[in-house]
Amino acid sequence: MTSPLTTLRNAREATRPVIGWLLVATVIGAVLAVLSKQWCRVNGWSGADQHIHMCYSDFSELFGTRGLADKLFPFFTGLPQEQALEYPALLAVIAGVTAFMIPGTGFSLERQLAYFDLNSLGSFLCWGIIVVAVAYSARKRSRDALMVALAPGIILTSQLNWDLWAVLFATLGLFAFSRKRIYLAGILLGLGAAAKLYPFFLFGAILVLCWRSGRMSAFWKSLSTAVIAWLVVNVPFMLTAFDEWSRFYTFSSEREISFSSMWLAFTWTGLDGEGFSLLSNALFGLACLGIAYLGFTAQRRPRMAQLAFLIIAAFILLNKVYSPQFVMWLIPLYVLARPRWREFLLWQVLEAYHWAAVWLMSAKIVSGGSFGEGTAWIEIAYGTGIAVHMAMVIYICVKIIGDIRHPERDLVRAEGDDDPLGGPVEDARDQFTLPLRR
Repeated sequence: MTSPLTTLRNAREATRPVIGWLLVATVIGAVLAVLSKQWCRVNGWSGADQHIHMCYSDFSELFGTRGLADKLFPFFTGLPQEQALEYPALLAVIAGVTAFMIPGTGFSLERQLAYFDLNSLGSFLCWGIIVVAVAYSARKRSRDALMVALAPGIILTSQLNWDLWAVLFATLGLFAFSRKRIYLAGILLGLGAAAKLYPFFLFGAILVLCWRSGRMSAFWKSLSTAVIAWLVVNVPFMLTAFDEWSRFYTFSSEREISFSSMWLAFTWTGLDGEGFSLLSNALFGLACLGIAYLGFTAQRRPRMAQLAFLIIAAFILLNKVYSPQFVMWLIPLYVLARPRWREFLLWQVLEAYHWAAVWLMSAKIVSGGSFGEGTAWIEIAYGTGIAVHMAMVIYICVKIIGDIRHPERDLVRAEGDDDPLGGPVEDARDQFTLPLRR
């Protein structure tokens, strides 16, 4: 009998044994994730302790503070503004539906734990499906999905928020596009955008590749169905509870700069939240134009995962806040764009360091300064955590740009495929390019 490690190390196509062992690895990752939150599961989520023990979760926090314990469905219950759920519509639906699945009503530690466990289970199911989708998307490199199954970034943050639902829809959307299921791809990406904004930005990569290959019909079909899917989820709330529904967008625009943002270094400018939003959005727009220029001037058409990673990384780096779970947005894209184990492990170690520093800083803030009082080591750890996290993501972006400029270095193309996620544009002849100015 072939050992699991041998099966995965030699895996090319995503056969049944390969998928089976990848799911076993995902279960191991999920168990480690549960253990990382066990202190709070035993002792509850309260005060600075949940930050000191690094097991804080929005699942448990919002259950008691946003009416979910009383089964007040988001957007439909007229909660005070400070209690309204500042989440996109689909995540609000998931939060509300899972709250209705918990027996009883009113807040109690037992019901809070049940709500946490139920939503953790939902995140773990998303995780497993993402691993399978990445294995099939990677074609002859299905073994690379092991990175997703055991990613420290997912182990540590999968139970922090509902982000894995958005990652699920984004990953499945790209997989559907790779199989030339254009309308389905649009629906899935539209649902992803209804859960988190970032899956919508993946259309930037689709646009560049379809334009360059002369397959614009695929772009318009996928985009139109994405808009329809997004509207189906959002319009009912827009018509019946517009103020509550729009809170996510107004909150995102007006909120001050927060954890791990590069803009913390520019608070001296005196800009408010809206001012930093304008600056952040403008720079992200410029970054997207630069990525598009790269896509049109490269000697060989870039791969979908390469452009997608660059776009989402630019959004994360330039955003007003970097929540620790945002790393999960990038992990499947990295595995499909540049599957290098040593680089991946270094990145994940640095992200874990940043994750720990965030919670230590958060503990100091929540405790009113009593935790770590009289020392500067927490601030030093937090500052260096931000720096190394940003530096590593930028380093990966530079390496991916190098792979685009020098496609002979591309590990994925070395397997003989043009673009496993390319779908209708794979192996297509270029119809539009721009000259590279040197």
